[in-house]
Amino acid sequence: MLTTLLSQAGVPCSAAANVGEALTMLEKTVFQAVISDLRMGATSGLELLREVRAHFPRLAFLMATGVDDVRVGVQAMKLGADDYLLKPFDIDVVLASLQRALERKQLEREVENYRQHLEEMVCQRTQQLQAAMTELEHSHSATLEALGSAIDLRDGPTAGHSRRVLLYSVKIAEAIGGMEDQLKTLGMGAWLHDIGKLAIPDSILLKPGALNEQERQIMERHVELGYDLVKGIPFLADAAGIILAHHERHNGSGYPRGLRGKDIPMFARIFAVVDSFDAMTSDRPFRSALPVHTARSVVDAGRGELFDPETVDAFFAVGEDAWKLISADSQTTSTHKIICGNGLTLTSARALTSQVPHLEKVAN
Repeated sequence: MLTTLLSQAGVPCSAAANVGEALTMLEKTVFQAVISDLRMGATSGLELLREVRAHFPRLAFLMATGVDDVRVGVQAMKLGADDYLLKPFDIDVVLASLQRALERKQLEREVENYRQHLEEMVCQRTQQLQAAMTELEHSHSATLEALGSAIDLRDGPTAGHSRRVLLYSVKIAEAIGGMEDQLKTLGMGAWLHDIGKLAIPDSILLKPGALNEQERQIMERHVELGYDLVKGIPFLADAAGIILAHHERHNGSGYPRGLRGKDIPMFARIFAVVDSFDAMTSDRPFRSALPVHTARSVVDAGRGELFDPETVDAFFAVGEDAWKLISADSQTTSTHKIICGNGLTLTSARALTSQVPHLEKVAN
């Protein structure tokens, strides 16, 4: 009867006597909807509903029952039916319910298509973003490399100093521990700590002898000049604090703000030790380099006065051979190379922007 009514209403349909026959028809022919009786002899319309939802999820499904019990319809809809019909059939009600079910399935298909398109779009945008981030990273690397080259060219007698203190700083940070996620900031601050010297006159910067008081005051301005230069650059903003504070001392005798103890940023406390150590172990126009063991003794003597005790402990925990190896590697490599203990050769700027967090410990 239902087949006849639907055909007369212009809805082509086919009839199946049981669940098995219905599933066979669905596998061979394309249908838009299923209207199933709840009771079909030995089988149930709920069984057909489960099979349809499992294998033909895009089909609209209406459950027909002669039981005037809302709970039956609710149960069917919980299992995935789009609506339920009560017998005897009212063709207008059947057509209206069928139309709603078909529209719902169409909407579900549109939502699914939109979701898939959205996922593709997100994937595409993610790839574009990753490409942009890679390009930005390369741009940062190029910027750092250019700035590092400018510092080396400007202050020839101390060329290589920035590279060494970068590696020294990473070694101490590793010894202290808990700063793995911040090593990039430490590396960039160490690499660019003397960038303010670009604004210091040659007559002062390259003077072979001791500076007089006026010259010393001008030289000390390099920390603030360097800080002002990089603080407005987003990817260097965190490193700017190291540049500003790298000449602060534990007892407050440093500059420019005379910070004491824990008021000095941790990275600046680390840098104060390695900067002094490298200055003592490097040749300068007015004196020869001190032996490593002598410089280590000077660092130890400054514990609690010039240098943070915790940082000094970490400095000595690394071991003298590690400092000698870094110094030797630095002296035998070109200006823009950093040699890591695992034998990996990195360009200096790229080491800062991508490899510093993964530097292997220099072998003892």
